[in-house]
Amino acid sequence: MTYLLALDQGTSSSRSIIFTPDGQIKGMAQQELTQIYPQPGWVEHDPQEIWRTQLATAREALQKAGISARQVRAIGITNQRETTVVWNRATGLPIHNAIVWQDRRAEPACVELRERGLAETIQAKTGLLIDAYFSGTKLKWILDHVPGARQMAVNGELAFGTIDSWLIWRLSGGAVHATDVSNASRTMLFNVQTNQWDPELLQAMDIPASMMPSVKPSSAVYGELTPDLLGHAITIGGVAGDQQSALFGQACFKAGMVKNTYGTGCFMLMHTGTQLEVSSNGLIATSAAQTSSQPKFATEGSVFVGGAVVQWLRDGLRAIRSSSEVQALAQSVPDAGGVMLVPAFTGLGSPYWQPDARGTITGLTRGSTLAHIARAALESIAFQSAALLHAMSRDVLAAGGAAVTELRVDGGACVNDLLMQFQADLLGIPVVRPAVTETTALGAAYLAGLSTGVYKNTDELSGLWQAGKYFLPTMGPERVQELTARWDHAVRQTVL
Repeated sequence: MTYLLALDQGTSSSRSIIFTPDGQIKGMAQQELTQIYPQPGWVEHDPQEIWRTQLATAREALQKAGISARQVRAIGITNQRETTVVWNRATGLPIHNAIVWQDRRAEPACVELRERGLAETIQAKTGLLIDAYFSGTKLKWILDHVPGARQMAVNGELAFGTIDSWLIWRLSGGAVHATDVSNASRTMLFNVQTNQWDPELLQAMDIPASMMPSVKPSSAVYGELTPDLLGHAITIGGVAGDQQSALFGQACFKAGMVKNTYGTGCFMLMHTGTQLEVSSNGLIATSAAQTSSQPKFATEGSVFVGGAVVQWLRDGLRAIRSSSEVQALAQSVPDAGGVMLVPAFTGLGSPYWQPDARGTITGLTRGSTLAHIARAALESIAFQSAALLHAMSRDVLAAGGAAVTELRVDGGACVNDLLMQFQADLLGIPVVRPAVTETTALGAAYLAGLSTGVYKNTDELSGLWQAGKYFLPTMGPERVQELTARWDHAVRQTVL
């Protein structure tokens, strides 16, 4: 039996999953990751901890699966995107903590780029809107604020990477400095039309080209894992940012297919084929996972705080002891009792793009309880995701496309039936949860399997995808309209 090992390095944890060729899980391991908050709006990770936990889970997953590294055909890597690492090429040591995608410290640099009139150029070349979410301004911040960093960068002594590049570097013993098109497309430095780093954008952010990794298709041979790490050399055969990997794992290979991942944030992607679709409704265009040199694209909307609102209920409000308790608490009341919770803890992402927004709870009465707030917190995930799909639909219909007929879902929070049913009600279309919900890791495994001959093509992968449960809309349109209007009103209250 040939196995595939997926390394899934996420915002809150590092995971490793062993898959059989038919997409079934053979073994899995996970370790939580320390969240570092130096000051409000700043979020960091320790790159060394990321590496230690990822390697440890790979070893544990092999042990749990009862197999050796010799039985693994290839490794696929998927990762939290935009999170930025800079390290010394000679020592292999980071010069600063990783700046996480949620971090807002680079907003002043974004303001400067907008004031210089670069918004249209950046969107045309990268598909992105100028925002501190993306890696380019995070990298600029490190070069500007770490003593001696800029001169070291000019001297060619430093390497930049998103988390995939950092892991590839460590896995290959420093032999490979590379990334894939999907991660590169999240930097505001990569021209998605040419699949190359853009000299004009590098110059605009004062970033030396020598820092940048080489860029490959998502399904390609990147190099080999050094034998001492797991006991045998294994081909690194696939890399994709977590959301593009999930789109691939959901077998959304054709234009018009949509998936939403319910993780720390929520990320909705619609495949747009070989066409880069620039949104008129607050969404971004991005590179989809690519199996060849031909560019493939997706439209994306990002919710900054999705499942993280449940963590806030647990750790901040102390309304629950564990995240698994939230559904029971929310279901103890028939509805949210008019309460609306907008979790704009680090601003609002797509389609609002309000970096200065802050979280609000509205509609409180003397009868409001923790249960109502918990239900409103869960519903906020669905409201934000519905706003994304509505924006996508406006773009598609304006371009003469067909309406979306179903939403495929994955991520940790998609196991919550209450949330999935409410999502279907708000959207008025079926929400489909696959039989295997670990689609982010599965996508990385599929990409690695394609480059190493485990699979022939994407048609074979489409045949492996199976629906697990359908959630059909049951709420009347008048009630949906009323709730959506109340949500829109609550959103307006978040802007200071």
